[in-house]
Amino acid sequence: MAGPEVEVRRSRRRRRTVSAYRDGGRTVVLIPASFSAAEEATWVERMLTRLARGERRRPVGDEALAARASRLSERYLGGHARPTSVRWVSTMDKRWASCTPADGTIRVSDRLQDVPAHVLDYVVLHELAHLLVAGHGPAFWRLLASYPRLERARGFLDGLAHASGMPASEEPEGDAGGGDEG
Repeated sequence: MAGPEVEVRRSRRRRRTVSAYRDGGRTVVLIPASFSAAEEATWVERMLTRLARGERRRPVGDEALAARASRLSERYLGGHARPTSVRWVSTMDKRWASCTPADGTIRVSDRLQDVPAHVLDYVVLHELAHLLVAGHGPAFWRLLASYPRLERARGFLDGLAHASGMPASEEPEGDAGGGDEG
């Protein structure tokens, strides 16, 4: 049924949801174990179409995004932030991006694919800084201080957040300000 580039994984825990993702050169489709062969075929086709449509919309692929992160780390963080992966995700509704310092991964919402370059650079740089400093305290904001369009990018994101009903970004704490978590 599924060709060599598609792996279907059935799960007894899944009841109704279907998801899919690319893993190297293959596509993994996760479906409920209760699906019939016909439902499986329908959902595999649907998910392949959905993934392809999302990939066509991406003006900058994951490789280019990772290269951008590498350049930003070199330029603004002395090359100290070295993520293991930087990729676009379509599952992020309440944040622009996220970072998991424990494994070095950075995920950027695909809603940012059409923002000005300086805004995307700020978001990626923000997540790179989290590889070095966990919270949003003064030490974190000092890492970002050398980015020349910091305030413009933050203002753009605040406007975008307001227009979409998201909360505004965290405020940098002053020198006399509170702790390291923000």
